[in-house]
Amino acid sequence: MDREGRAVNVQGTSIQAATTELSIQKVALQHAPLLHGLYQAAPGYFALLGSALPSLQEVTRDLETALYDPRRCLELLYAGEELIGSLDYKLDYPQPGDVTINLLLIRGDVQSSGLGRRAVRDLEDRLPRARPGARRLLASVLGDNARAVRFWESQGFTFATDARPVMTWYAKPLQVQATAPR
Repeated sequence: MDREGRAVNVQGTSIQAATTELSIQKVALQHAPLLHGLYQAAPGYFALLGSALPSLQEVTRDLETALYDPRRCLELLYAGEELIGSLDYKLDYPQPGDVTINLLLIRGDVQSSGLGRRAVRDLEDRLPRARPGARRLLASVLGDNARAVRFWESQGFTFATDARPVMTWYAKPLQVQATAPR
């Protein structure tokens, strides 16, 4: 889907992660159909969790709830003009200075192309400027998801908290941006 929500043919899509511009768009309530379409394009995630794909109504309701939380950040991820994923993270959670990634979802047909890695790097670059108090980035891994664990560890995250059987958390310190002397 493109930024306006028009369906695009994704079969045979060949996104070059290294050369395609990655951009973000903050999620608003009218983006619920885009988010729902993204979930439909990543059914393996929901299968891994043993849950059904959420309906558009459920996605809309979840989005309404999320948008009421001022610490919650929801973003759509684009490679060029093509919607390829979403990023959901929470500021100052669980501790002040922590930023927790609740979900990084990359469309199934473009997974393993480096786009998830680029999205995480982009967030790491943005956070020190956008949130000067941010000190640590955490990623929650739901269920028994060995692929997600490998992904986060390859990004420099280390095991932080065991909350099994529901989730495990991985953490990485953020680079603190030095302030220029006056």
